[in-house]
Amino acid sequence: MKPLIVIPARFGSTRFPGKPLAIINARPMIQHVYERCKKTCDQVVIATDDVRIVEVIDQFGGEFVLTSVEHQSGTDRCAEAARKMEGKFDFDIVLNVQGDEPFVKKKQIRQLINCFDTPGTEIATLVTPIKETEILLNTNKVKVVLTASGEALYFSRYPIPFQRDVPEMNWLKNHNYYLHLGMYAYRKSILQKITSLNASPLEKAEKLEQLRWLENGFKIKTAITNQANTGVDTPQDLDKLQKNLLT
Repeated sequence: MKPLIVIPARFGSTRFPGKPLAIINARPMIQHVYERCKKTCDQVVIATDDVRIVEVIDQFGGEFVLTSVEHQSGTDRCAEAARKMEGKFDFDIVLNVQGDEPFVKKKQIRQLINCFDTPGTEIATLVTPIKETEILLNTNKVKVVLTASGEALYFSRYPIPFQRDVPEMNWLKNHNYYLHLGMYAYRKSILQKITSLNASPLEKAEKLEQLRWLENGFKIKTAITNQANTGVDTPQDLDKLQKNLLT
């Protein structure tokens, strides 16, 4: 399979405006993501909606494509970028690596690509075992239930399954729970199909776009990684990250 990595980079984040340009170790965050992706794949493009980000990409010599400011998700932005890259790049699958993952790992990218060695894989994503009750119960952390064959059965902000008659503090002792990591890979044609779907009831309830895909019969293969990434959602996350780098 021939992959294309698309890095969605939106300037107007509600919680952290201008996040892709935040400086980490003297370089903008988006440059960290781009350079790490390039170590794994020759075909990498940043999909952005803002000329300020374009100017920074030009400075470090990255590849970019301008996309609409109207997109509701990184998946939508990836779909437009993939359409615009037809003819320039030769690819069968599209990887969506978020622009706020400055420490994305080569092994994780390879795991996603390798999911398509299985015939019939439509969409792939990464999960990691949950080892802390605090994360399990945090509704900002998305959990995923897997089938016996490693496909996603359901995603939820709530820890499922609910364990009847077992105290929450003991749930991790009795069952394996998985945290969803927001990296995806899609077969090229499937990406265009899922972004043409209307928002589904489950998606609206949980505010999780991947439920739209499941609700419409698409299958999501998962790969398990023990390497959880350090993402940046807020300025406070960045401050914490910078402090850790200095210690």
